Amino acid sequence: MSALTPGELEQRLGDPTDDTNPYGFAAAVARDEQDAFPDELCAELVRCGFHLNYLPAEWGGTFESFDRSLTLVRSAARRDVNIMPGTMFSIIAATCLQVHGSLEQQLRAAEILRAGGAVAFALTEADHGSDLLTNEVRLSPDGVLSGEKWMVGLGLRAEAVYVVARTGERGPGAFSAVLLETAGIPRGQLERVPAPATGGMRGIDLATLRFHDTPVPDGAMVGKQGTGLEAAVKAQQAVRLMSMAGSLGIADTAVRLALDFAADRRVGRTALTESPWPRRELSVAAAALLAADAVALSAARGVHVVPQAFSVWALSAKHVVAEATDELIRRCGTVLATRSVLREGERGAALFQKLQRDSAVVRVIDASALANLRSFAGQLPTLTDGKAEADPAAVEAVFTLDADLPPYEPTRLDMFARGSDPILAGLPQTAADIAAELGEVGLLAEQLGHAVAGLGEQVKAAQQRGADPNALVDAAERYAWLHAAACCLHLWHANRGRSLYGAEPGATGWLGATLAYLLARADGVDPRRHADLLTPALDAVLQLRDGERLFTALPVRLATTR
Repeated sequence: MSALTPGELEQRLGDPTDDTNPYGFAAAVARDEQDAFPDELCAELVRCGFHLNYLPAEWGGTFESFDRSLTLVRSAARRDVNIMPGTMFSIIAATCLQVHGSLEQQLRAAEILRAGGAVAFALTEADHGSDLLTNEVRLSPDGVLSGEKWMVGLGLRAEAVYVVARTGERGPGAFSAVLLETAGIPRGQLERVPAPATGGMRGIDLATLRFHDTPVPDGAMVGKQGTGLEAAVKAQQAVRLMSMAGSLGIADTAVRLALDFAADRRVGRTALTESPWPRRELSVAAAALLAADAVALSAARGVHVVPQAFSVWALSAKHVVAEATDELIRRCGTVLATRSVLREGERGAALFQKLQRDSAVVRVIDASALANLRSFAGQLPTLTDGKAEADPAAVEAVFTLDADLPPYEPTRLDMFARGSDPILAGLPQTAADIAAELGEVGLLAEQLGHAVAGLGEQVKAAQQRGADPNALVDAAERYAWLHAAACCLHLWHANRGRSLYGAEPGATGWLGATLAYLLARADGVDPRRHADLLTPALDAVLQLRDGERLFTALPVRLATTR
């Protein structure tokens, strides 16, 4: 089967605003009200090969690059983000098997996944959450598994499950992984029950798995003993890329709902899109959306070029995309006003409430915001010590959107960033060099350069004895927003000769808007302070909306009946 394109998927699934479309918004809202799994939508996605887009060719998949997969997934997720758990929850188990599974284990997983089945991933436990080193599920020396795993995606229906269990006493090396086929386990030895229901992403398959002295067959161990947790942490870096696709799908629909309402609603003779206060709110939402898109797209390309940096890059990008989506939903809600809270009579209101709930789940489903920041805060001293040298070749490969990418190699993912951060190394000089090309936006580029140059001092202060215990986490959050701003600057610079976000080649409006938004977030101030700089982002998304295009750097034509 050939690789499915986002444009082909759009046409296949049809106009989501058509109430008779089983793959549209009305159907998604109806499922949400009933806590129903998206069986019909997921079956159609399997028929068209969507589920193959993260599987490598040697597994019979159609994966080409993460930037293509990111756009494809968000095209589906804008209709209902529940397609993520419905078709893609197996990505983490699949990535773990790519990292350290045997050929036999990989072939078996590929067979299950090609057929539209699922391989679940069992890592977290209810009593320990993100504190993975305290997990208790144990694999005994004689090969018996006991304990309880929590919030296992597709756990009720998966044909196989990848389980990370304790085989030692202390540290990351105390955990190993096994791959078990559920059909071969007697019911009394494996109990699968629904996990507590979530407020958003209603109806998705999350399960509690209870292992009651479950014998583990010979050959079920994945990789060497003691490597289970390391492989899982590495694999989660790729999972966060697809998690961002879910956030972007939600963000696209939320902004589109608000724009549709604001364009048709008038105060006197003035449309809400031109009325000062709603226009300012929508400008913040639009800038947050474009910033999230640029950050996610950069990360999706970066994992091919510098996977060894993704123990930090994936986490910081996830934070920015999730937080920006959360903010834009709030801004859209203020414009929709009463229509954002009505329970009945307004399809758009019910859809918007679903988006709010779904976004809250996507934001924490692979790690909470705090756990995300804490996961890479300890790596900041090395990344901000001022010793790193710029890598222009890596930057060019990541950000030049028509440049070929090297193959994705999951085995190059690492627990800790090695060497420099290629996005921030040399950024102060780069910003100074291109500021003259940017006109008024050049002042923001220079501000970004100074902020990046000052990161090292902030990190040093956070490390001092007696410093605020939250200081290093605060530095990690600032790092994430500045890293995102640097991605936007590099993206503009590498693609000056092509149209981005529907604008003329070299246009700086979208860049100024994203830099203003991201710098405000880095400084902890309200982005509305920079309202004039943010309005070009609103103009860009309005133009994309009118042209029936996805809100992304390289717009995709949407299915429509208009």
